[in-house]
Amino acid sequence: MTEAPDILRIAIAQLNPTVGDISGNLELAREARADAARHGADLVMFPELFIAGYPPEDLVLKPAFVEACEKAVAALAADTADGGPGVIMGTPLRRASGLHNSLVLMDSGTVTAERHKVDLPNYGEFDEKRVFQAGPMPGPVNFRGVRLGLPICEDIWGALGVCETLAESGAELLLVPNGSPYYRGKVDIRHQVGIRQVIESGLPLIYVNMVGGQDELVFDGASFAIGADKSLAFQMSQFEAQTTVTTWKRTPDGWACRDKPMSRIPGPEEADYRACMLGLRDYVNKNGFKNVVLGLSGGIDSAICAALAVDALGEERLRAIMLPYRYTSKESLADAEACARALGCRYDIVPIEEPVQGFMHALTQLFEGTEEGVAEENLQARTRGTILMAISNKFGSMVVTTGNKSEMSVGYATLYGDMNGGFNPIKDLYKMQVYALARWRNAHVPPTALGPSGEVIPQNIIDKAPSAELRPDQTDQDSLPPYPVLDDILECLVEHEMAVDDIVARGHDRQLVHRIEHLLYIAEYKRRQSAPGVKITKKNFGRDRRYPITNRFRDRS
Repeated sequence: MTEAPDILRIAIAQLNPTVGDISGNLELAREARADAARHGADLVMFPELFIAGYPPEDLVLKPAFVEACEKAVAALAADTADGGPGVIMGTPLRRASGLHNSLVLMDSGTVTAERHKVDLPNYGEFDEKRVFQAGPMPGPVNFRGVRLGLPICEDIWGALGVCETLAESGAELLLVPNGSPYYRGKVDIRHQVGIRQVIESGLPLIYVNMVGGQDELVFDGASFAIGADKSLAFQMSQFEAQTTVTTWKRTPDGWACRDKPMSRIPGPEEADYRACMLGLRDYVNKNGFKNVVLGLSGGIDSAICAALAVDALGEERLRAIMLPYRYTSKESLADAEACARALGCRYDIVPIEEPVQGFMHALTQLFEGTEEGVAEENLQARTRGTILMAISNKFGSMVVTTGNKSEMSVGYATLYGDMNGGFNPIKDLYKMQVYALARWRNAHVPPTALGPSGEVIPQNIIDKAPSAELRPDQTDQDSLPPYPVLDDILECLVEHEMAVDDIVARGHDRQLVHRIEHLLYIAEYKRRQSAPGVKITKKNFGRDRRYPITNRFRDRS
């Protein structure tokens, strides 16, 4: 019988897998295990469903996919015959009880234990009940004489008492693999969840989270541990892949972390910016695009998207295109050029007067007898979108879409025009948040950013009144209330699902609130056709908020 050790060195593999790249994820795991072995680790722990990538969604319904994951797990288990670190790996497993979101413990060349997720999340961005079967209440697993509890992600968030059950059945230490996506303030919430489970179980808890962008989700890492005394035992960095070895010592009061690495957790603006940057970087790189192109208008939204693209990918991978028309101001031309120059990216000017007039000429007979209005304005946006997509087709560059959440909420965007593109890094940022991030970026260079320091978004872009410049002297406030007012109403309606009466009680005009609610509902068809973009708020459009397109409900209070 193995004598229980007094020291356990646990490597936390906070890494960036790619959904469906099973061989690539296996190679990442092998590299992390080799690194952990060099640092004397006994055990390496990976995030939830790491071998498959997370979330795999309906991929797990393909038997070939699940079989490939199991083969990769078996190959990694065989590696452990070398006497090096054991491994805790997340993977889908198909068993007689069904398809499970599972963990396997590997040591000495074999799989020594399996555990299945009990509490399957079915809210917001999660819909695991569609594809997975809930596992039974787990008991601890034995690793070299130490009894480990292995709850999986939602098992510590829900109210099923998984951690308490593990403690009652003899677990000494809780090791929790997670696929926990970012939203603003999420680190503090995770800490609170961890402390609650430590209080209920009396056991220290190690929380391992993955890093990386997956479609609209960004996983921000920030792995940590809470000691039995409810203090923060260690904190890993946010938005950065790394493997860290932590040393745990058995004491009369249970296991305690002996070395306490503490990384700084960014403030809200930095965290949001880095989430957008990581989400864009991984979407472009994981989908095989060599470079990106965007329309640089001289406005705040395209400017911050250009900064994000350069920070995420490097100046040589961004092509900025100014697409002026007769209503484009000299100020916008100067601001766009100054922004591109500050970022160091390629900058081209493609005037659209001729193609717009070509469309107008083609429609002369059909539009005869009507007044010029939104249709003619949108022809400008659609011409720009067509040109950007032509550049994308010709050179293989992904178009970066640049609309913010305020505009997408009320439909202040042109379908098949400025909504064209493959990915939108600011899709879940309200307009005032865009301004806040622009000011933050001008004063800071985030870690891992490839862009320059200093003012990369000209101050005039931040200071001037925003405008689509689709008619003479146009500003956004011709059609919309001031953005601080609009954003507050939208946050009430979207994030908090508040009643009109409650929003009015905050000091807003009732007629305006009704108008914004109406615009929010009728723009749903546009949002369904919009590019994916990084989730930043607790309720983004798409995965978190699923409203019908055909919808006659209005809050008449």
